[in-house]
Amino acid sequence: MTAGTRIAKRFAELAAEGRGGLIAFVTAGDPDPDTSLGILEGLPAAGADLIELGMPFSDPMADGPSIQASSQRALKAGASIARTLAMVETFRRRDTDTPVILMGYYNPVYVYGVEGFLSDAKAAGVDGLIMVDLPPEEEEEVCLPALDAGLDFIYLTAPTTDDVRLPRVLENAGGFVYYVSITGVTGTRTAAVADVGANLERLRRHTELPIAVGFGIKTPEQAAEIVRLADAVVVGSALVERVAEDPARPDLAGHVLGLVSDLAEGVRRARAPRERPE
Repeated sequence: MTAGTRIAKRFAELAAEGRGGLIAFVTAGDPDPDTSLGILEGLPAAGADLIELGMPFSDPMADGPSIQASSQRALKAGASIARTLAMVETFRRRDTDTPVILMGYYNPVYVYGVEGFLSDAKAAGVDGLIMVDLPPEEEEEVCLPALDAGLDFIYLTAPTTDDVRLPRVLENAGGFVYYVSITGVTGTRTAAVADVGANLERLRRHTELPIAVGFGIKTPEQAAEIVRLADAVVVGSALVERVAEDPARPDLAGHVLGLVSDLAEGVRRARAPRERPE
């Protein structure tokens, strides 16, 4: 993690404040371009410390039904890589501080063209990438070129990632480490807090990067439990499920952002002042 990146600065700020962070995931273009942009632009004020913006894809293998459905809504409304990058560029006109991480799959990036994608993402104001289906063995495809372009490449680890595998996974990791708290897809269940704590202790022996925990975390109470152990918590399915309740709702952006505010309040109250994870 380069010291001068927005991601590094934000985690340094969180550490100085003695609290964990909230990473809010939303799918670009869901349910339509204008509403999606309104949600994106409102996330920082609602309490999101970092933003994970999903690049819609027809076959999101790591995602459960809720995020799969959000990708389908977005694609039906005309979402694309180019429009996702344009959203980030528009967001950056108002916010130059909040880190934005693009999450997605290799196929759309490959079709767009890796070199052009990385150049355009950097120019738009993207800070990091999560490419779920590119393991370290395929780092030449996007990871290493992304690092050369000045973008953090964030790797996922899971409960099944053992001590032999971890050093390889973390070798070129940047920004933060995304710990997947369950063996399964997003939004389906929540791991036992004791299991998460034990695995984070093991993970910290292998890296000094901040650790964010995601998958299956939906409520302020769950987020608070996790962020007492981790540097940040990722919430996504709960937010796209709010969109799915009524995609045509006139105040949809406010409805989604209201949940973000509740989650942020839970995260901020989770730790005693200046308490840090061991």
